[in-house]
Amino acid sequence: MTVHHAAGVGYQRAAGVYERSRPSYPMAALAELADALPLEAGRTVVDLGAGTGKFTRLLALTGAEVIAVEPVTEMRERLAELLPGVRVTAGTAEATGLPDGCADAVVAAQSWHWFQEDEALAEVERLLRPGGSLALVWNTYDTSVPWVRDYQDIVFRLAPRDLPSPLDDGWRKAFTDRAGWSRVHERHWPNLHSTTVSDVVERMTSSSHIAVMDPAEQERVRAEVEAVLAGHDATRGNAAVEMPYTTDVYWVRRR
Repeated sequence: MTVHHAAGVGYQRAAGVYERSRPSYPMAALAELADALPLEAGRTVVDLGAGTGKFTRLLALTGAEVIAVEPVTEMRERLAELLPGVRVTAGTAEATGLPDGCADAVVAAQSWHWFQEDEALAEVERLLRPGGSLALVWNTYDTSVPWVRDYQDIVFRLAPRDLPSPLDDGWRKAFTDRAGWSRVHERHWPNLHSTTVSDVVERMTSSSHIAVMDPAEQERVRAEVEAVLAGHDATRGNAAVEMPYTTDVYWVRRR
């Protein structure tokens, strides 16, 4: 299986921190998708790039059968440990190893930007039954908050040029250029994550391109993040902090 180096190595090293430091998703977003796709008992949804199962566990609440596909062994093992009732399989978005027409819906939460888009879309089309849907979900930083903007600036400044970004909107073009898909539907929700300053620092180190750094480089990044947090009234001297995200949800239907 071919996986971007930053994801393959970074998430291998940071699976535990990833699970601990990252936010979940609003129940309103799950409810919207459950109605739109729809997701319910008797239907099957494939979760591509499922990671440690942050969104997988919400999909399971709908009553649908969930198949979680994750290429990174450490992430997959963590997911299986946390969600023993969910089928977890090794595979990539481009080559899941699942049978034709096995899914009523496919979801990619916090993962679509990592995929080879044409190959992943072809695989989704192979998996979906007639009338099936694809949903893409991301938690993105709410940079209207000054300390979050400074925090994200560190993420972007340290990212290698070839690192895929969830903020790249280019994925939309695939659905306008490719026959057989409906228009893109979308909704957005505020997602306030109650966390600690310590976990905000760990959130940075769980970023794939930071996790692949050597220990000395990671310590320099930690110091920079701590300086940002010490420089804002909202985070200075606080053990607990509210980290604001926006949850972005998009879905398309196969005609």
